Amino acid sequence: MSKILACVDASPYAMSVCDLTAWLASRLKSDIELLHVVQRKSAVASRHDYSGAIGLGVKSELLEELTRIEEAQGKLAVKSGRALLDAAQARVRTGADGNIELVHLHGGIIETILEREAETELVIMGKRGASSEYATAHTGSKIERILRASKKPLVIAPQQFLHPENVVIAYDGGKSILRALEYVASSPLFDGMPIHLIMAGEEPEARRAELERALLTVGANGRKADWTLLPGAPDKVIADYMADRPGSMLIMGAHGHSPLRTLIVGSTTTAVVRAVHAPILLVR
Repeated sequence: MSKILACVDASPYAMSVCDLTAWLASRLKSDIELLHVVQRKSAVASRHDYSGAIGLGVKSELLEELTRIEEAQGKLAVKSGRALLDAAQARVRTGADGNIELVHLHGGIIETILEREAETELVIMGKRGASSEYATAHTGSKIERILRASKKPLVIAPQQFLHPENVVIAYDGGKSILRALEYVASSPLFDGMPIHLIMAGEEPEARRAELERALLTVGANGRKADWTLLPGAPDKVIADYMADRPGSMLIMGAHGHSPLRTLIVGSTTTAVVRAVHAPILLVR
């Protein structure tokens, strides 16, 4: 049986991550690994230390006090993480029947996810992390780093989850989206769901032929799909299309034709992830 790796934290996106995980697992008949990572922080390193000017003895006492604070914070983080995982398990259990494994680790979030994704089919994260209230117009930096390094499809959960009733594929002809088409064609996740391919740009015959070929890939296992060409910039076209169709799941390639335009992911991908308030599946 396949397995889904769901990353949970104390952000406003946690409930949506749980609901989306349950929905995905029920359709894929997958087991679930709920992962919470306690990041290692040093209370000493996180505070400016100006005590050197007032004597070595006072400085030593301050360092000892900061060490005690760090130990207390570590114990609290462990207890909080366990409570968070228990609550996540209870919420996921209401919509999924597979095995649920709780994994609570210390370390770096990115490194831990990359280590544990080897045996999973999908990785799920909230669009932003626990500090999301301070950067509501931005995509979480960890998502961009995961996209850069991960080899598995990444599902990004919005803050409010609606069960997807259809699939929208943002087609650009790049290598990533071609792999995404193959995934859609083969995965039971999309059984019985209407599939719509959209592409931004004009309507030359070359593009029409390209979209028809894409439909053949998606329909290899009998799936039904249609396509639409829409004028305008890709990020605005996709965002507007999704806004008019609540209850849709968006699928994109993590990189378009020119992934080197930014240091991490294609600029269109980043802009769309910021603007769309629906589940997004990104394939490298």
